[in-house]
Amino acid sequence: CTLCLVLGVCGDEFSILRSPQSVVFRDGGWPIPGDRIPDVAALFMGFSIEEDLPWPGLAAGDLFHRPRAAVLVTVKGVDKLTLPAKGISYPIENAVPFSLDSVANAIHNLFSEETPVVLQLAPSEERVYMVGKANSVFEDLSVTLRQLRSRLFQDNSILSSLPLNSLSRNNEVDLLFLSELQVLRDIVTLLSRHKHLAKDHSPDLYSLELSGLEEIGKHYGEDSQQFKDASQILVDALQKFADEMYNLYGGNAVVEMVAVKAFNSPLTRKSRSILQSSQSETDNPYNLAYPYNYNYSVIFNIILWMMLGLALAVIVISYNLWNMDPGYDSIIYRMTNQKIRMD
Repeated sequence: CTLCLVLGVCGDEFSILRSPQSVVFRDGGWPIPGDRIPDVAALFMGFSIEEDLPWPGLAAGDLFHRPRAAVLVTVKGVDKLTLPAKGISYPIENAVPFSLDSVANAIHNLFSEETPVVLQLAPSEERVYMVGKANSVFEDLSVTLRQLRSRLFQDNSILSSLPLNSLSRNNEVDLLFLSELQVLRDIVTLLSRHKHLAKDHSPDLYSLELSGLEEIGKHYGEDSQQFKDASQILVDALQKFADEMYNLYGGNAVVEMVAVKAFNSPLTRKSRSILQSSQSETDNPYNLAYPYNYNYSVIFNIILWMMLGLALAVIVISYNLWNMDPGYDSIIYRMTNQKIRMD
């Protein structure tokens, strides 16, 4: 699996912070439609998509080496995050809500026997979705607001090591923001105990939605010292999270993040769950027609190498026929000569 970190550098921006050499992002200011961000993740993971994506930011890359993991972090309510200049950023055109359900469906359908790690989490909304080995790896992960609050006041929480500056551990809004940072650290900690999962053949998927900074901006104001301190703390936490996830997957992961001030419309999710896919394996998971199925890359390689083998066979056979001596190599001429002599 491969890990890709996309971090938001400024409002409504899609940025790539870490990616392996097999995934090539071109440096340029090409805008990406907000609803096509999941298609970018699907393409660099090696999956087909319903519609072509005419976006020059993503190059073809290495078709035979796909990332072992994809990590997408969405930060809501922020205009600008000062992240390292080495990352590549693209503006988002029409920032509408999106989800990686289609990518999760593709992973589940293709690698259901290997039970890959699929984790989708929104701590502030108590929305969590885990599939495959994620249920055992992250069974101790705090997901409800009550669990997150109690986790913060344990001895090994980030409160004991994180400089809070103007933030307070007695304010509910501040604790919500800090609890999301605690989730990032706990994900890395729990995954580091199961490093063998980062070396298997099935890709993993992580989708995290953070809205604690948005709540701090609403409560204190975006010009407040609390918002400035929280922004800097979030930048440091995201940078550390990206580096650690990238290293856990041996540098073969794409970690990505989206920073958006506000979505243009509410997110509407399909009622069909990934767990329901086993009820009807022949049904189209999207109930739509698409030009290629998920076995396209496999079929392409089979046809490609078969045609190359046939072409080589035709060349070898043609060469031998051209240089053949009819008197010695051909049984037809040999039998004809014997019949002429008998006559």
